[in-house]
Amino acid sequence: MSTPSRRSEIRRRRTRTEKISKLSKRYATAKTDAERTKLTDKLKKVSIGLTVEHFVKNAPVRKAR
Repeated sequence: MSTPSRRSEIRRRRTRTEKISKLSKRYATAKTDAERTKLTDKLKKVSIGLTVEHFVKNAPVRKAR
């Protein structure tokens, strides 16, 4: 077995990080619990090791109007 290419590994990490940050922003702007649940389900698919509690804690704060 050959070792995986370092370049593809880096690309996968960058893509995952970008996707998590997009989900985080969408989570902060979500208005209903159903939307938030849907986003956390997507998060579980993208990054298995990241817990929902950690994700919610680090999500940007939604500004009140």
